[in-house]
Amino acid sequence: MHGDHFCFPETLRSRYPMTPDGAPPMPNDWPYPDLWVTMAAQAAVTSRLRLVAGIYTMATRHPIVTAKATGTLALLSGNRAIIGVAPGWMREEFDAAGVPFERRGERLDEAIEVTRKLWRGGSVEHRGEFYAFDAIRIDPMPGYNPPIYIGGSSEVAWRRAARLGDGWIGGGNLPEEVPAIITRLRVLREEAGRAQLPFETMFPLTRVATVDELKRLHEQGMDATVTFPFVMELGLHSSLDDKKRVMDRFAKEYLRAFAHGGS
Repeated sequence: MHGDHFCFPETLRSRYPMTPDGAPPMPNDWPYPDLWVTMAAQAAVTSRLRLVAGIYTMATRHPIVTAKATGTLALLSGNRAIIGVAPGWMREEFDAAGVPFERRGERLDEAIEVTRKLWRGGSVEHRGEFYAFDAIRIDPMPGYNPPIYIGGSSEVAWRRAARLGDGWIGGGNLPEEVPAIITRLRVLREEAGRAQLPFETMFPLTRVATVDELKRLHEQGMDATVTFPFVMELGLHSSLDDKKRVMDRFAKEYLRAFAHGGS
């Protein structure tokens, strides 16, 4: 899973919505390599791994640019990329892009619509409130819609996921919070008339869960979780050997348990 900020201000005034004090967990020099380039590089050396954008601040970019990059990635990866999107929270990032911060949620909704139209290929024109262009072609395009997962941990995000998403990616939850969120998403999807469509829930957990806890959460409807990034376990400047040790420990504690348990 890859995060996304195309820039970070030297002085941050925006409040981060996921912490009580509004301070983000990342410093302004946190590495954010371009996620589509990084995912394409990973796709080139793997064949089964799914690649997740978590989360792309889609409302800061024009959907033509997004469709070009993600459509190419879908083709190169064999449709293994999940396009996780959210409106964004950092006003300074919108200012740098020359995009209004206000009504960013509505802008995101229309950007999703436009991107999906472009992915299908052929001649596309659009006349909307935020985007308008005459007939254009982007080649090659996949001819299908790669999955779009909606990110966020609010009622607004859950409703957007129910209306527009192929899945949902949380912003960080305790294991005890998971069942209620799954129930809420099911209700909202039924209200949106989309309960019959495939839908995946991804929960980054804010504390380490045991294998038994994860199995119970899976039985209750949690489809996937997220491991803690190396930077959170080891710091910004860990060695490759340190990373390998973390991966070996994770494989022993979790992957083998699930493989042998059949869950």
